[in-house]
Amino acid sequence: MKITAIKTFVVNARMRNWILVKVETSEPGLYGWGEATLEWKTKGVVGSIEDLAVLVIGQDPRRVEHIWQIMHRQFFWRGGVVKYTAMSGIDQALWDIKGKEVGKPVCELLGGPVRDTLRLYDHLGGGSLEGMYQTGEPEAFAELAQASVARGFTAFKCMPIPVAELIESASTLKKSARAVEAMRKAVGDDIDIMLDLHARTTPAAAIQFGRLLVDYNLYWYEEPCWPEHMDAMREVKDALPFPIATGERLVGRWEFRELLEKRAASIIQPDVSHCGGISEARRIAAMAETYSIPVACHNPQGPVSTAASLQIGFACPNYLIQEVVRADVPWRNDILTNPLDVSRGFVPAPTAPGLGIDINEKEAARHPWQPEVTMPAFHRDGSVADW
Repeated sequence: MKITAIKTFVVNARMRNWILVKVETSEPGLYGWGEATLEWKTKGVVGSIEDLAVLVIGQDPRRVEHIWQIMHRQFFWRGGVVKYTAMSGIDQALWDIKGKEVGKPVCELLGGPVRDTLRLYDHLGGGSLEGMYQTGEPEAFAELAQASVARGFTAFKCMPIPVAELIESASTLKKSARAVEAMRKAVGDDIDIMLDLHARTTPAAAIQFGRLLVDYNLYWYEEPCWPEHMDAMREVKDALPFPIATGERLVGRWEFRELLEKRAASIIQPDVSHCGGISEARRIAAMAETYSIPVACHNPQGPVSTAASLQIGFACPNYLIQEVVRADVPWRNDILTNPLDVSRGFVPAPTAPGLGIDINEKEAARHPWQPEVTMPAFHRDGSVADW
């Protein structure tokens, strides 16, 4: 069996252009799907997939690890989020093919499920732009939190920490604390709340915010600052009593190595569509297991990324919980011929072959590439801020 073609399908989902990767084989009717979505880098990723196709077409798709090594090592330039995202989409599709050929879900090929169900967490507002990124007042946070719980979720993630100054003011700090307080009062102590800072903050500001949130028992405090400086991440972790989570912007096991060695996070969040695919996510999770650090894969992308993340979640003993998006666009599941149900807070172990999904290409074509919605952010003095 040989790989005969690698195709990309770009599907605009407002905040993101989903990059769906189809790997076709010489075996009639046998193909695989992956996802290589990277916001605002769509054309770069598509071009990188085309570059990698030169190496991959003609290979046996069942030799997943061999092809991963070819993609990683056969060009002089290694690394980088664009290349790793392109590799991730192809790698997922190869696992999908391998599972379909033997009639088993990918998690079976990774050693079999280690749990019967996998817990999911919601994005506030289901992952919509307005619900996740533009909720402003404490009352709005409380209402959206209650809506997630009403759908059956026992955990949700939100962003009450605004685009922050280098050192934050008392009024901004206290408003964010009121939002977290409102959510905790609205849902009670049986529901887990994660806060995503989106690296909008300096280490100093992250500590300022965190010290006001101690009483609300956060499940985790995500990406409090940029991960390039692991010592700064460790500084935040050591200053606060709740778990620090990070990893969505790290690619390849080598970038996770320093994070683990310095114990700069309590939870790591590789992204199966960025870190190097299913193959690399499994290796990163195994590394984390040796440090007794749990894994919760980052996953705000499209439905193929979700399907791939679930396979990892069921195969890794140190997997904690899975991020899902359910309402970024109303037609999210329409592009699947067999939609995933991630709307109730838990999912059972996969049973369908491969990733367990297929794409309705005609429906996907109804949402062609458009420029993603941008999120420009500036400090009060007009200087550029992280969003």
